[in-house]
Amino acid sequence: LNGKMSENTLEEILQLIPHRPPFLWVDTILSLAEDHIETAKTIPDDLAIFQGHYPGHPLMPGVLLCEAVFQSGAMLIAQKMADEKIADKLPLLTRIQDAKFKREVKPGDTIYMQVKVVDREGPAWFMKGKVMIHDKTAVKVKFVCTLAGKERP
Repeated sequence: LNGKMSENTLEEILQLIPHRPPFLWVDTILSLAEDHIETAKTIPDDLAIFQGHYPGHPLMPGVLLCEAVFQSGAMLIAQKMADEKIADKLPLLTRIQDAKFKREVKPGDTIYMQVKVVDREGPAWFMKGKVMIHDKTAVKVKFVCTLAGKERP
């Protein structure tokens, strides 16, 4: 994997979730199945955020690593919604639990997200995800997305 977005993958991502650059934290969908998704993102060297987080020792903020997991989960839900023909809903993050930050992510690193549906109750999707770097866990987090009645763009 070279970390570059292919037009097909980018188009797929843009059809699944409303996020757009510069707040799109997934480059590639590696696999998408019934109850899990695997995605990847190469962290650009020139992100403006590295000027302040932290000068001289740039690190990817943990909250943005979590966001990459959440966006991956939203893609999984969107695919399931398409299968169920639910087109007028938008999955919104409603809970974050047990976030653990284990490894640093630096400019130029490629991160891999793995998200799995743990349970579903009505409009609420209970999920767990992680960010992997160099075959080791960088972030683990549990979260819930709930379908909102707002039309997708």
